[in-house]
Amino acid sequence: MRIGEIAALVGVTSRTVRHYHHIGLLPEPARQANGYRSYTVRDAVLLARIRRLTEIGLSLDEVRDVLADDAGRELAEVLGELDADLARQEREIHGRRQVLAALLAAPPSSDGPLSPALAALLEHAPATGSPAAAKDREHLALLDAAGDEAGAAVFAALRPLAEDPAVLGLYERLDELEEARVDDPRIAPLAAELVAAVPDEVLAVLPAGEPSATGFGRVLLDDYPPAQREVVRRVMEGLAGRVRGREGA
Repeated sequence: MRIGEIAALVGVTSRTVRHYHHIGLLPEPARQANGYRSYTVRDAVLLARIRRLTEIGLSLDEVRDVLADDAGRELAEVLGELDADLARQEREIHGRRQVLAALLAAPPSSDGPLSPALAALLEHAPATGSPAAAKDREHLALLDAAGDEAGAAVFAALRPLAEDPAVLGLYERLDELEEARVDDPRIAPLAAELVAAVPDEVLAVLPAGEPSATGFGRVLLDDYPPAQREVVRRVMEGLAGRVRGREGA
């Protein structure tokens, strides 16, 4: 194979191949009598390996270290690893296309494009003009944007809570604290009732650790005025305590 052929086969440019030669990352093959480089299947496998490693975010120095560790491995083993990597990418693409198809088929939403799991949750939530409820929807959409499996599991577990009409009363009580002080006596009982209202099924899918210490937790807290923030902070701590209690049981 010539340089243009190996570059096209692997999906890089000839300039990239020459750069890898220049920095010593890809050994330069011997030239034929006509002056052209002649590449083998082993060269193509090595070039594909470099491309895969750079695509997942490794620097060229890190790629060099990985390739050094790979020295001496059988060609069949390296090919098998590349094949498994391609299969993983195919599964990921297939999953993303399924989500995209569901988004395209869903009716338009003022919350923007939503995953099927969140759309199903909001569909069963009662209509309300509560500002706190609207803010909750925004936070769920933010979690949904992360697109991980944990979010989908949380949305499914929240379904019974969303269908509970008593939750609207809790939202209204949270609305009443919008301009309250952080020492308002209504904070503690409301936080306790909110913690108690969360089904055990939700606890089973909540991530371990203190939610307020995570990036999402900090963003969520910063979105509330002082008294409401204190309620939400206590709810986070209360739920974390319930999770630890389940794990210790």
